Amino acid sequence: MPTLRLHNGQSRAKEDFAPIDPGNVRMYVCGPTVYDRAHVGNARPVVVYDVLARLLRRLYPRVTYVRNITDVDDKINARALELGEPIAAITARTTAAFQADMAELGALPPDVEPRATDSVPEMIAIIERLIAGGHAYGAQGHVLFAVASFAEYGRLSGRSPDELLAGARVEVAAYKRDAGDFVLWKPSPPELPGWDSPWGRGRPGWHIECSAMSWRYLG
Repeated sequence: MPTLRLHNGQSRAKEDFAPIDPGNVRMYVCGPTVYDRAHVGNARPVVVYDVLARLLRRLYPRVTYVRNITDVDDKINARALELGEPIAAITARTTAAFQADMAELGALPPDVEPRATDSVPEMIAIIERLIAGGHAYGAQGHVLFAVASFAEYGRLSGRSPDELLAGARVEVAAYKRDAGDFVLWKPSPPELPGWDSPWGRGRPGWHIECSAMSWRYLG
């Protein structure tokens, strides 16, 4: 079998690709937030990973390619308010347009295309595990990831938490223990989408969504 070499974003070098399971190469790609038509930035990862999936299928007996649809997000809520249209109508129409546009570019559909709203129980389960492990905490109806609890935070980007915060123009919420902590779960007022949880009715922050879907569909 020919050797596949890929750029490793962590080591910043090209390396031989060694799958965890040569019998089933599993690949997860973050998909679009469906509040508007796709732009070239949305199309780029679709085209890039379509090429990679095709190549992997030439080299390995099975490839499971998962690419999600983010259908719960504050941008979607804002667009629904702006247009006076139900959220479900906006996400359905925009998802169909995205899929049609990507097909026009010649990209094949993924093997699995989950919607974030179908995996909220998995998101809640992961958040509960993070809290139990001391890596997340509840505050004023929110749950936040505690960056200081994870010594390797920033390893993938090669930047420290202080470097990641440098130059950020974000007002730090009073309920955060650390400026870099980010929201895993947020409270929902009656007019916004929400699910029952141990922390009250709320919705996931986008940081947790792909983690849950990757875990659910790829193990």
